[in-house]
Amino acid sequence: MKRVSLVTVRRRLIITLLVGLLVFFVIILRLGYVQIFAGGEIGELAAESWSRDIPFEAKRGEILDRNDVALATNVSAPSVLVVPRQIDDPVETADKLAEALNMERERAYEFVTKQESIVRINPEGRKIDNETADSVRSLTLDGVYIAEDNKRHYPFGQYLSHVLGFAGIDNQGLTGIEQYYDEQLSGKSGSVSFYSDAKGRRMPNLADEYTPPIDGQDLRLTINSDVQTIIERELDIAEATYNPDGATAIAMDPNSGEVLAMSSRPDYDPEDFQEVSPEIYNQNKPVWSQYEPGSTFKIITLAAALEEEKVDLQDDSFNDPGHVEVAGQNLRCWKKGGHGHQSFLEVVQNSCNPGFVELGDRLGKEKLFQYIGDFGFGEQTGIDLQGEGTGILFDLDNVGPLEQATTAFGQGVSVTPIQQVVAVSAAINGGRLYQPYLGKEWIDSETGEVVHRQNPTVQRELISEETSKKVRNALEHVVAKGTGRGAYVDGYRVGGKTGTAQKAQGGRYLENNHIVSFIGFAPADDPEIVVYVAIDNPKDTMQFGGTVVAPIVGNIIDDSLRAMGVEKREDQIEKELNWDEEPLKEVPDLIGRTKRELYDSYYDLQVDAHGDGEVVVNQAPDPGAKVEVGSTVRIYLDDKED
Repeated sequence: MKRVSLVTVRRRLIITLLVGLLVFFVIILRLGYVQIFAGGEIGELAAESWSRDIPFEAKRGEILDRNDVALATNVSAPSVLVVPRQIDDPVETADKLAEALNMERERAYEFVTKQESIVRINPEGRKIDNETADSVRSLTLDGVYIAEDNKRHYPFGQYLSHVLGFAGIDNQGLTGIEQYYDEQLSGKSGSVSFYSDAKGRRMPNLADEYTPPIDGQDLRLTINSDVQTIIERELDIAEATYNPDGATAIAMDPNSGEVLAMSSRPDYDPEDFQEVSPEIYNQNKPVWSQYEPGSTFKIITLAAALEEEKVDLQDDSFNDPGHVEVAGQNLRCWKKGGHGHQSFLEVVQNSCNPGFVELGDRLGKEKLFQYIGDFGFGEQTGIDLQGEGTGILFDLDNVGPLEQATTAFGQGVSVTPIQQVVAVSAAINGGRLYQPYLGKEWIDSETGEVVHRQNPTVQRELISEETSKKVRNALEHVVAKGTGRGAYVDGYRVGGKTGTAQKAQGGRYLENNHIVSFIGFAPADDPEIVVYVAIDNPKDTMQFGGTVVAPIVGNIIDDSLRAMGVEKREDQIEKELNWDEEPLKEVPDLIGRTKRELYDSYYDLQVDAHGDGEVVVNQAPDPGAKVEVGSTVRIYLDDKED
C-alpha cells in the first residue's frame, strides 16, 4: 500500500483552504453587491411579483371655447375588475356579478375563473354608471374591485362634432381635436397597489400604495361659441329648407388665422359615434373636401391683377357679348347674352366669366399660377386637424390657353374650403397669409395657469395694403350692387363673392347638381370676420350662390358681429334693389312720444306695446335702424321718460 507523505497532505490542505477562502471571498463580494448595489432593483422586482395594481384613469383634459365654455369634459364611469385567485367561491361570485351587471352567468363565470392576475369585465363592467357601481360595491365580494374610471362627455351633442372629434373607450383621441392633441389631453394613469402571496391572497401586514394619476392639460380653443351657435342654427335651417347632400361653414378672424366657428353636415353626436357610418365622422368637410371653387376663386385673380397693375377697376372697360372663344372653345358667361359694355368694377360685381378670362390673360400663366400658389392653393394650410386636403391644380407645364382661362374664373381646379377662407382673408387683411389654427392655449388643469400659448403665424406677405383696400371695395360693391346682394346687412358694410360650381363625376359635369357657395367678410373698412358657406346640391331651388347661400352668410355675419360687440359703420354703399325688392324703412325715434301721438301718426311698421304708462321710454330696434316695411317695433310704455 502506497503511503502519502506528510508534505503532500499539508500541501493539499493548504490548497483546499485557499480555494475555500476564495469561494468565501466571492460569496461575500456577491452578497455585498446584491445588498448595496442591486438591492433596490431586486426589491422592486420582488415587490412587482407580489403586487397587484388597480388602475385609476387620469382625467382627460377639458376642451373649452375661447370664453371657457366647456365643449368636451369628463363624467365618472367606474369599471369592475376581478382578481380570480382571491375568489373562494367563483360560482356564487359569478351569480351575483351577473345579476348586478345584467350579463349571462356563464360569461361572468369565465371572467372570475380566468388564469390571470387581474381581469377587466369588459364590456359589461366597463365604464358603468355610478348606480351600478354602488350595487356591485354593496355585494362586498372578495376579489372584486371598482376602479375609478371616467369617460368623455360632450355637453352640446352634435354641436362642433367634426372639429372636436371623439375619444374611445380607453379615453384615447380617435378623430378631430381629440386625436390631434391626444398626447397633451391624455395625462398619465395612476393606481392603487396591494400585495398578495403566490396564491393571490392579500398580505395583511403590507399597506396599499397609491400612485395618483396625472390629469391631462385643458385646451382652450379659438372657437367662439356664440358664432358657432349661429352657424349651427343657419345650417340646420338650410338642411330643412333645401335638403342638400351636404353643407360646410367656416368663420375665421382674418387678422390672426383664429378659427371662430366650423361646422358641416351631415353631423353626428360624438358620444354615439357608433350609430353613424365612418364616412360621416371621418369627413370633416371644411378641411377634407376638394371641389371646384367656382366664382369665389375670382378674388385671387382680382387681387393678382390689381397688385400687378394690370387693371384699373374704375377706368378700364370690357365688353361682354356673353362668351369668349379660347383655343377653339366657347367659354360662356352665366348671363345669356352677356353684360355688354361695363367697367372692370362691374365685371367683378356681375361675376362676369369673360372679364376674368381677360384678367387672367393680362397676367399670363406664370404670374397667375404664381399668385395662386402664393395664396396657399395646392398645399395644406397647416391647420391643427387631421385629414387636410391639398386641392388639385394644373401642372404649369401642362397649362395651355384653355386651362389658364378656366382657372382664372375658378373652373378646372379643386380647392378645400379652409384654403379659400385663408386665401380670401389674406386678400382683404392687407396681404398677410396666416396659418389657421384652433388650439389657442394649454392650461394646467390644477392651477388654471396657461402653460403654452399659440400665437398667430404669418406665412408670407402677398399684396400691399393699397391693393387689399381695392379688393375690399370691389367686393363690397358685389354685395351692394352685384350678385351678392342677398348678403347685404344694413350698417355692417359686408363684402363678398358668390360661387356656383358644377360637380363632376366620371370626368363629366353633372346636370343640375352644383355646390353653391358664398364667402363674405365685414366690416369692409376693417374686417373682423370672414364667413364661408357651401351648400351641396340644394333641392327645389335655383342653384346659385347668390340665391341660396348669400342670405345665409348675411345672417351669420349680422348676428355674429352683434354677438362680438362690433359697432356698425357709416358710409355704407347703398344697396341696389332688385325689381321684386322694396326699400328698407328707417325706424323712427318713438321715445318720448305719447300713446295719442302714436295713434295719430302713420308708420309702415307694426307696433308691439308693453307697459301700462302713457309715454314711450324704450324701443327696439333703435331709431335709425333699417328694417323691411311691415316689420315690428317693440316699445315700452311708462308714466314718464327715464
